[in-house]
Amino acid sequence: MINKGIILAGGTGTRMSPLTKAVNKQLLPIYDKPLIFYPLSILMLSKIRDILIIVNKGQINQYRKLIQNGKNLGIKVSYQEQSKPRGLPDAFILGEKFIDNKSVAMILGDNFFYGQGLSENLNKYKKLKSGARIILHRVLNPELFGVAKVNKNNKILNIIEKPKKYISNLAVTGLYFFDKKVVKYSKQLKPSSRKELEIVDLLKIYLRKKKLTSEILGRGSAWLDSGSIEDFYKTSAFVSAIENRQGFKIGCPEEIAFNNKWIGKKEILNAIQFYGNCNYANYLKKLI
Repeated sequence: MINKGIILAGGTGTRMSPLTKAVNKQLLPIYDKPLIFYPLSILMLSKIRDILIIVNKGQINQYRKLIQNGKNLGIKVSYQEQSKPRGLPDAFILGEKFIDNKSVAMILGDNFFYGQGLSENLNKYKKLKSGARIILHRVLNPELFGVAKVNKNNKILNIIEKPKKYISNLAVTGLYFFDKKVVKYSKQLKPSSRKELEIVDLLKIYLRKKKLTSEILGRGSAWLDSGSIEDFYKTSAFVSAIENRQGFKIGCPEEIAFNNKWIGKKEILNAIQFYGNCNYANYLKKLI
C-alpha cells in the first residue's frame, strides 16, 4: 500500500513561453483553479496524505502561499527545490529522504485525469506490494508519447519513447506507482542525449525484472497532458464544460478532504475566508 506521493512541478515550461517566463506553469489557471490543484487532487483521491512537491529553485514560497503545509487540507505537504530539470527519475533521487525506503506514487504537475469511478480505481492502483505500475490511456497520436506495447492479457512487452513506427496506441500517462527500490534504480541510470534521466529507462529496469504492470484507463475516463498552450486551453475548456453543466468542481482539494473527514466545517470556513469573494469560495459554502 502506497501512502506517499510526489508531484513534480518543476521544469521550465518552454512550450508555454512567454507565459512561463514569469509564472510557473503549475500555477497558471485551468479554468477557475491553478493547475497544481488537479494532480494534488489525484493523490488525495488515492488517499495519499504525505505529499512532496518538487519545484524550481526560488519558487517554494509561491506554492506555500497557495497550498501551505497541507494542514488546512488534513494532509502533510513538504517542498523540495530542483536547481534545474534533470529528468523525471531525478525526483526520486531528490526525494530520497522523503521516500524513506517506502513505496511511492508520482504524478506530473501538468497531468489531468477525470472519469467515473476514478477514486475507486486509484485506490486499487496504489495497492502495490512490489515492482512498478503504470497507467495507460489510448491516444490518436502515439508518436508524441512514451508508448507501451501489451499482449491480450495487458502484460507489458515493451516501452518506447515517441516511436517512429506504430507499435501501440497506449500512451504512458504521468501517473506512476513504484516500490521502495525506485531510488536505487534511479541512481543507476545514465543521462540520455538530452542530458536528463529518462523515465522510460527506469521503467525498463522493472520490465526486465518482470516487475512492471499496467492499468488501462477505459473509455469513460479522460487523461490530458497540459504541457502545451493548445492542450492547456483544451483542458480548461473541458473543466469549464463539465463544471458548468453538472454544478460540481473538478480538482477541489477542500471538498476531497471534507468528504474524507480529514477536515471539518472550521477548515472550510477558513478556506472561504482565504479565497475571498469568488465562485470557488461560494462553492465551498455549499459543502457546509
